[in-house]
Amino acid sequence: MSDIPFITDHEPEYGRLVTVAPGVRRVTAENPGPFTFTGTGTYILGEGSVAVIDPGPDLPDHIAALHRALDGERVAAILITHTHRDHVSAARPLQALRGGPAACPIYGFGAHGAGADAGIDPDDPVEEGADRGFAPDRLLADGEAVEGESWSVEAVHTPGHTANHLCFSYREGDGGRGVLFTGDHVMGWSTSVISPPDGDMAAYLASLAKLKARPERIYYPTHGAPIEDAPAFVAAYIAHRRAREAQILAAVEAGAETIPEMVDRIYTHIPAGLKPAAGRSVLAHLVMLAAEGRVVAAEGRASARARYRPR
Repeated sequence: MSDIPFITDHEPEYGRLVTVAPGVRRVTAENPGPFTFTGTGTYILGEGSVAVIDPGPDLPDHIAALHRALDGERVAAILITHTHRDHVSAARPLQALRGGPAACPIYGFGAHGAGADAGIDPDDPVEEGADRGFAPDRLLADGEAVEGESWSVEAVHTPGHTANHLCFSYREGDGGRGVLFTGDHVMGWSTSVISPPDGDMAAYLASLAKLKARPERIYYPTHGAPIEDAPAFVAAYIAHRRAREAQILAAVEAGAETIPEMVDRIYTHIPAGLKPAAGRSVLAHLVMLAAEGRVVAAEGRASARARYRPR
């Protein structure tokens, strides 16, 4: 179904400091997997006094590699795109090694679930992998800036994958045209999992449209390779989601009542181990479609266990 030009050729050098662009360096954690691709890429902006974006998982080897990479430099800010453990759990250990909260505060939108209200059954299981004990030292709202000696970033609130997801626009990147660090909101190797209630498909599509209208042409996701023609890539992302929406509506109209039935009809070429994640994405679409009055949940409210019918 997808016409997204995925970028799957990416072989990181685990634990090594790599320059990816002027003013942008990366250390990749050795945590590859079906949802992290080749691992979490932690970015370092500037020189001397730097910002760290997404410190990554709480793995001793990765934290030690980051500490080595930052030798002789001062960490002025730690920036968090969202509160999944593969992005945020190394934040406090790294901060402790670099002088504590006063020296290098952690910035983010808020704790996990901040702003989430997908309107589904609260007894539904939520996505795994959230660091529910984490809270940033300083809150960032949409459009707020964080500045260092040789770098400045703008926080761009992009709810959808999580309610507290931020992208960061690095104003000095791409020769002054700016680049965007997109966390898990837009990735080059795969679509993003949207898992209610914290994941919200309507919010996700609105956030994609928001990015499409921005000027940045180069994206740096936390997992995988850079995206060089970002506006076209985002347009393909949106088209993919709308095509998936049409498939779900067609499945419901053809008599599929439950999410497992829809997943089996639609996701015919994915491994069985990925079907639960596909089911969460289908649920996210159904929550949106029910809110728009385009499908009906027989139990009155969209949930993972509900039965659905056409409006």
